[in-house]
Amino acid sequence: MPTEWTVRAITRAMLPVLLVLTLVEIGSGLILGSFEAELLRYPSLLVLVPVTIGTAGNLGSILAARLSTSFHLGTLSFSPADDELAGNAIATVVLALTVFPIIGVGAWILTALVSGSTALSLEKVVLISSTSGVSLAVLAVFVTFTATYIAYQFGLDPDDVVIPVVTNVCDVLGVVVLFAVSQLLI
Repeated sequence: MPTEWTVRAITRAMLPVLLVLTLVEIGSGLILGSFEAELLRYPSLLVLVPVTIGTAGNLGSILAARLSTSFHLGTLSFSPADDELAGNAIATVVLALTVFPIIGVGAWILTALVSGSTALSLEKVVLISSTSGVSLAVLAVFVTFTATYIAYQFGLDPDDVVIPVVTNVCDVLGVVVLFAVSQLLI
């Protein structure tokens, strides 16, 4: 794929994507606003919101960077039998399995220290954080693979397109998944 690395070419490729992602982020804010009462009732969830969506976006971005590098090296294959692709997906989920329980513990401790409120038990916050995190990691893998594949099909440089798409979509999914999981587990 011949890549044109000029400001004009990158802007032409990114402007439509950024406009759509702006609307996606507005949707995320609206969803977040609809759960305001629950966030105020359970401050630990309020602490989890930015950390969860940020970490999910970071996991997706790491995967996107790895796929983009493979793409530029010419080693990227979208075959289900590709061990490198599967390895990257599994590594992303395993990283979520290790990071999100720690995030849950940190959110509970921070809430207890700052507000003195432990409306949710430590176990419940860790369970919500871990379940949300692993679910988001799986979704981030799917979104990253899909965005990379679409960028490839349209002849776009994945460095310019995939990471913004992944982080913005993970923001929305992070809010939705966190509150869906908290509704199921509380």
